[in-house]
Amino acid sequence: MDIHEHQAKSILAEFGVPVPKGHLAFSPEQAAHAARMLGGGRVVVKAQIHSGGRGAAGGVKLCTSETEVRSYAATLLGKTLVTKQTGAGGKLIERLWIEEATDIAQEIYLGFVLDRKSERIMIVASGHGGMEIEDLAEKDPGSLVRMIIDPAAGLVEFQARDLAFRLGLKGKQIGQFVTTLRACYRAYRDLDAMMVEINPLAVTGAGDLVALDAKMSFDTNALYRRPQVAALRDPGQEDPRESSAHDNGLAYVGLEGDIGCIINGAGLAMATMDMIHLAGGAPANFLDIGGGASPERVVTAFRTVLTDPNVGVILVNIFAGINRCDWIARGVVQAYQEVGLTLPVIVRLSGTNVEEGREIIRTSGLPLMSADTLAEAAKLAVRSRPSPIAAQ
Repeated sequence: MDIHEHQAKSILAEFGVPVPKGHLAFSPEQAAHAARMLGGGRVVVKAQIHSGGRGAAGGVKLCTSETEVRSYAATLLGKTLVTKQTGAGGKLIERLWIEEATDIAQEIYLGFVLDRKSERIMIVASGHGGMEIEDLAEKDPGSLVRMIIDPAAGLVEFQARDLAFRLGLKGKQIGQFVTTLRACYRAYRDLDAMMVEINPLAVTGAGDLVALDAKMSFDTNALYRRPQVAALRDPGQEDPRESSAHDNGLAYVGLEGDIGCIINGAGLAMATMDMIHLAGGAPANFLDIGGGASPERVVTAFRTVLTDPNVGVILVNIFAGINRCDWIARGVVQAYQEVGLTLPVIVRLSGTNVEEGREIIRTSGLPLMSADTLAEAAKLAVRSRPSPIAAQ
């Protein structure tokens, strides 16, 4: 789950990260009032959407008067901002962050991510901040510094000081950097984060450190024990398909293809999408229906997949262990009847009660297509599309 910049800054500030003063605004009038509360001088107006690259897309501006703030806020609010991360659809701007301007002498990139290879939290940093990490890796890979944190010891001070030296920080900046780094680590660890990014962490003209931008994302599966984080969710910034699936307890990621997928198990879902691509098609989604799926849950999965207007065929691929093939088959039949399906549906069942499940499909009297193997199911799905979307 992603959150807004102002929310990430509020969290990090509680852990001890220095951030500029700022105020939230939902209207041009509130934006102008926020600028007045910050002293009425130079302020930065920032569109709050779940995306990077806002500045390059026109979503961030330095303003020098309340009138300019009000005018710029009016042009942003209600606008759909398209960045290189949002895709062509963009994201709707419904709130702004009005922040005091900072005299910047240097920009540093700082990120905490989960390194799956080492199974540890990794710090990625660079003395050349202000750019996206992908651009940094491409244009100046030598500037990137990586550091693995041992979970038994946590982030210790000598590691933080070493990183400060490698980034060229001096004097009081070293102590401030150690405080900031350890605060970010605690926030990551204590709140089940998946990413903490400060870009840029600015060195001001006075030689102090301040986080000018912040991004955080969290492990959705851990939100049940982090209600203070779950409360920060903004469904308006999410893919409507994913938001609906989330509300129904389904693991769903929307994609760009036209073959809707209903599968149990993340690994099988990934293998199924690979097989669809291999057969010349493109999946419309990743959907893991989970273990112990009842017929009613299968119906919910069908309804979720059908919220995507691009879907032209549905592929159900189930390897039943905790699940049972007869449950899934009853759910498929129930969904076809309740939802009023007219799309082609391919069903591939394997595992517990597979013969019972196949018999339910075979005797349903519905135009359901069965497949014995995943390869066969993928080829059937690709051939059955009414208006194919080519695989990317």
